[in-house]
Amino acid sequence: MMKILRKTEMTPEQRAQEYFLDDLERTRGRRIWAQIKKHWGVYLMLIPVLAFFFLFRYRPIYGLMNAFIDYRFLQKPLLDNDFTGFYAFLKIMFDATEKLRFWQAFRNTFTLSMYGLIFGFPVPIILALMFSEIKNEKFRSVTQIITYLPKFISTVVITSIIVLLASPGNNMQGPGLMNALFTRAGWIPDAPTHILSQPKFFRSIYIISGIWEGAGYGSIVYFAAIMAISPTNYEAARIDGASKAAQIRYITFPGMAPTLTIMLILRVGEILSVGYEKIILLTANSTTAIRSTAEVISTYVLSLGGLLGGSSQLNFAAAADLFNSLIAMFLVIGSNFISRRVSDTSLF
Repeated sequence: MMKILRKTEMTPEQRAQEYFLDDLERTRGRRIWAQIKKHWGVYLMLIPVLAFFFLFRYRPIYGLMNAFIDYRFLQKPLLDNDFTGFYAFLKIMFDATEKLRFWQAFRNTFTLSMYGLIFGFPVPIILALMFSEIKNEKFRSVTQIITYLPKFISTVVITSIIVLLASPGNNMQGPGLMNALFTRAGWIPDAPTHILSQPKFFRSIYIISGIWEGAGYGSIVYFAAIMAISPTNYEAARIDGASKAAQIRYITFPGMAPTLTIMLILRVGEILSVGYEKIILLTANSTTAIRSTAEVISTYVLSLGGLLGGSSQLNFAAAADLFNSLIAMFLVIGSNFISRRVSDTSLF
């Protein structure tokens, strides 16, 4: 009754607007279906993406239940096992025998990622600036392709090259180039010593090889951001007598700022996401001493899961991985919040 009275009090324009909104609400389903039929090819291409995220991102979430139950593999269904609450978390973090290895892996993960961020994040930006200054397009294309190539080489091949360079040699071949240089510099003894078995060298080798592998490919985004800046800005700066350094400082970097911010937020979210493939391949023939600097959360989880030998402790492995993921999530949220407060750019 009140709605009818309010409608009688409306002006003709207000009634027409309300009727239009009601009609939009009633026909929403038909309009959505019409758009799907019109652009069916686009939605068809979306199916593999949705399937990928469902199978490899959402379906495995069910396995996180392992962190809260005492799961006996293949003995009982997952939910039929005893609920243990936060026992696995407390065990790996505070138990006298387990906490040392967990926090060592956590520290190594954070250290490798922070070094990669500090030393690796500026390199693609510098490369992009250098590419933007090359005026000969053919030479620039060749140079870019050369820097991109390491990204498309298999991780197995990359690590094999590093292992050969660090090898002390044998009866069939001499020592690798890196090993010979380190021996001559006095950093390792003259006796046959594999560099990758020395904990003090592992982080440097991992970080430098990672920068070499990904810097060229990472420069694509920054190069595109530089190319999107209007050339008239540089022309006006040159007329005013601005040097090249001044142009980069006052035109290039401000023009790249949104891209830099987004990429930095994404990079912060990957601080605790050091992959296990490269580390396992680099330390395959090393002694357990390398664990002090080489073991990260991902390899620690695989070890607890029994995939690297030893008994399987799935609840501890799931707890360590979940803790790592939660910390990474809070890092992304925190860095995005700070970016939104100090600038106009944020990820969400």
